[in-house]
Amino acid sequence: MFDKLFILSQYVTPQLAVSRAAGRLADNDRAPALKNRVVKWFVKRYGVDMNEAAESDPTAYPSFNAFFTRALKPGIRPLAEGEDTLVSPVDGVISQLGQVTGNRVFQAKGQSFSLLELLGGDTGRAEAFSEGEFSTIYLSPKDYHRIHMPMAGTLREMVYVPGKLFSVNPTTAENVPNLFARNERVVCIFDTAAGPMALVLVGAMIVGSVETTWAGVVAPGNGGVTAVSYEGESAISFAKGEEMGRFRLGSTVVMVMPQGSVRWNADQVAGKQVRLGEAFGQTGA
Repeated sequence: MFDKLFILSQYVTPQLAVSRAAGRLADNDRAPALKNRVVKWFVKRYGVDMNEAAESDPTAYPSFNAFFTRALKPGIRPLAEGEDTLVSPVDGVISQLGQVTGNRVFQAKGQSFSLLELLGGDTGRAEAFSEGEFSTIYLSPKDYHRIHMPMAGTLREMVYVPGKLFSVNPTTAENVPNLFARNERVVCIFDTAAGPMALVLVGAMIVGSVETTWAGVVAPGNGGVTAVSYEGESAISFAKGEEMGRFRLGSTVVMVMPQGSVRWNADQVAGKQVRLGEAFGQTGA
C-alpha cells in the first residue's frame, strides 16, 4: 500500500516546482544555523561517512549543496590499473546492467526504456549504441555525488533533454514506465579507444540541478532538446578517473557503450554496491 501511495504521489506532485525550490534552498548560504541543523540531520539520517570527505566537518560547508557535492580525500578511491580496465564512474548501487535489446534498455522487473529517447531522440546518435552494452547506477543520498570518467575520452557532444522529475529509487524503477528516458537528463557523448561512450546524468525529484565540469549547471530550463557539439579547439579531453560532473542532490548515471566494446566484470551484478574507481569492465579484445 505504501509503495502504491508513493508512486501515486510522484504523478500528482508538481515535480519541477518542488525540485527547483529545493535546489534554491540547498544553495542558500545566508542561514548557517538552519543549514547546520539540516546537514547534521542528513548525516545521521542517511549514515554519511564524513571520514572520507576532504572536509570532515559537515558544518564547515557554506551551503547544503556544497556539503552534498563534497570532495573526497585524495587517494581514497584508487583507480583500478590496466589500460583496458573500465572503472566505476561513481559510488552507488548497480540498478541493472547488460545488453540493449531491440532499442530497449532493461530498467527493472517488467519495465524497460527506449535507448533512442534516452539519448535525446536523434537516430544517428542512438545508432552507434544499437544492441550495445549498458549499466545503470543509482546514487543514494549518502553517496559521494561527483561523476568521474570510467575511461579516458574526448567530449564530442552534450545534450540537454527536458523531462519529468520522478524519483529514481528502486520502487519507482519497478513501477514507472520508461523512467530514465522520461526524466530530465544530460547526455554526454565521448570518443574513447573502445568507441563512443554515452554517460547520461539523469535528474530526479528534489535534484536541484546537474552540473558538468565544462559547462557548469546545465539541467534547469524549460525549452526543448538542446545539443552542443565540441570539436576542434573546443574539444575537451579527460583522463580516466577525472571528474566530469556532479549531482546537486542525487540521482542515477546510465553508461552505454557500443555492441561488443566492453565486457562487464562477472562480479558486477544488479544490487551490488560499487565504489568510484573499482574495476567495472574490460574493453580489450
